[in-house]
Amino acid sequence: ASFENFSVAFEAANGEELKQLIAKKSIPDVILLDVNMPGMNGFETAEWLYKNYPQIKVLALSMLSDESTIIRMLKLGAKGYILKSTDPEELQTALNSVIKKNFYLSEYISGKVIGGLNKNMDIPDDIMFLTEKEKEFLRLVCSDLSYKEIAEKMFVGQRRVEDYRNVLFEKLKIKSRVGLVLYAIKNGLFEV
Repeated sequence: ASFENFSVAFEAANGEELKQLIAKKSIPDVILLDVNMPGMNGFETAEWLYKNYPQIKVLALSMLSDESTIIRMLKLGAKGYILKSTDPEELQTALNSVIKKNFYLSEYISGKVIGGLNKNMDIPDDIMFLTEKEKEFLRLVCSDLSYKEIAEKMFVGQRRVEDYRNVLFEKLKIKSRVGLVLYAIKNGLFEV
């Protein structure tokens, strides 16, 4: 859809491509960010954008309306959250609101957020801030695979896997593989 006052600067298939396009083309005012992109997903991309381009307003877009996804995206710096089923009128309202008021949530999404906060969220904060790749790595750490084999399973280099491990050591204040395994089991990321 094309809206008055807005023009599409570029489209990216995933977070990696988005990084390149921002560097090459221009810094847009708003990014409509799909939470469920392949590769570098919406959570990782939102976090990267917030750290590197805090002036860009991120409007998260998803088919998911579960509280944990919405709250996690907002915690990672998104200014609004809309569903893919949203009609063009609401999308335009959301874009305008994010530009002018720095914020947009529909009544439905607001209700979900409040419901999630009232439930006090079953998800510990540190799990909320783990990327999907880090969670995948944590699950594989619980197997008897070597780090080299984990890298092959994740289709990344061994150094990348060591990066995941070191970041998790830092994020979770853990010092060993055994500690990572115990953490994954305790927090329901892996079932024995």
